[in-house]
Amino acid sequence: MRKHSVLAWSMVVALGGFLFGFDTAVISGAEKSIQQFWHLSVVEHGLTISIALIGTVIGSLLGARPSDRFGRKNTLYFVAAAYLLSSIGTAFADNWYIFLAFRLLGGLGVGVSSVTAPIYISEVSPADSRGRLVGLFQFNVVLGILVSYLSNYLISQGGEASWRWMLGVQAFPSLLFLVLIYFIPESPRWLILKKGQTAKALEILRIINPLNCDTELAAISGSKLTDQGKNESLFSGQYKTPVVLAILFAFFNQVSGINAIIYYAPRIFEMAGLGAHSSLLSTVGLGAINFIFTLLAINIIDKVGRRILMLIGSVGLIVSLFLVAYTFFSGQLNGFAIPAYMMLFIAFFAFSQGAVIWVFISEIFPNQVRAKGQTLGSSTHWIMAALIAFSFPYFAEKLGGTVTFSFFGTMMICQLIFVWKFMPETKGRSLEQIETNMVMH
Repeated sequence: MRKHSVLAWSMVVALGGFLFGFDTAVISGAEKSIQQFWHLSVVEHGLTISIALIGTVIGSLLGARPSDRFGRKNTLYFVAAAYLLSSIGTAFADNWYIFLAFRLLGGLGVGVSSVTAPIYISEVSPADSRGRLVGLFQFNVVLGILVSYLSNYLISQGGEASWRWMLGVQAFPSLLFLVLIYFIPESPRWLILKKGQTAKALEILRIINPLNCDTELAAISGSKLTDQGKNESLFSGQYKTPVVLAILFAFFNQVSGINAIIYYAPRIFEMAGLGAHSSLLSTVGLGAINFIFTLLAINIIDKVGRRILMLIGSVGLIVSLFLVAYTFFSGQLNGFAIPAYMMLFIAFFAFSQGAVIWVFISEIFPNQVRAKGQTLGSSTHWIMAALIAFSFPYFAEKLGGTVTFSFFGTMMICQLIFVWKFMPETKGRSLEQIETNMVMH
């Protein structure tokens, strides 16, 4: 009963991750048609592509407030509605400004879901399977990206209005997500800590952990009493350790160059001497490898732990990035060396950072400030994503592939030192046990 219920709830909430991935990547197939349809200048075109990312940053910064005030479940209703309205609105937009408004709304949904969904899953998951269940969120993000590429490819055969279908097709999974949220319970930790509804929380804990539900209830209530005398500001002294860990983890996630590679893969492959057709084909390969290695990582994250995945991944990222840099340096750009090294990079990223980030950040903050902590990690991640995505074409052109990829490689050496020296292991421990070690009393 317990396993199937918690897995079902986690799968419903992880659908938010699928829509997050789909919404982020779907624009790549429609962007040229959109530019031609509204005769956009270069600046207007740039705004059209990046407006969702701006929405994501805003959504991730605001995500803690609705999550703490209205509950995890009600906030997920907003996310589902934002995705649904965004897909229908962009598909039927007859005016560029209306199109921008609906893309911004979709971005808000992505930002809020990157805060709320991992929190919800971490709060309803038993300690022994929390990594795998929160990892479902990242797995669905990757699946959403892959499905959007495939959907774009299939729909692109449909003539001039095909870009509207590319964006509109997201309405179907969005509607399913909206309906399914009705069937999941509220987070028991939110019910106890924010509403004081202990009896209702106990019913849910009984499904999650029938053998130790009373002990868990006492631990959560105890964490509330412990936290009551404390300042709920995230930047007060006692939360220093999780705050530093979340910021650095999210920072390193993006200075690996992951978003530069996902957004600009065809451009990088063309820099490496491939033709346009081969470049697109190689991009599909990157999507498939991302999917496979994320699946592998979430299946073993609770057995081997978060730190081991990060140590292995960091070494792999350093090697693959410096191989790319060396290939640009040597000038031997014919052939498939760079696509091969890129695929190696994606494999190691998906196996480590990709799978671990949302799990780790959702675990390290105490119950009272978890939503604020997730917001901090998520917004750091998205602000860095925006900076890297905007600056990459400029630096790649001015500095070339050697310097750009050497910078990413050097950052991954710093990440390896951070993981080795400072990153704690969180596998197999309850959220309350992790809190005891993290917080300075």
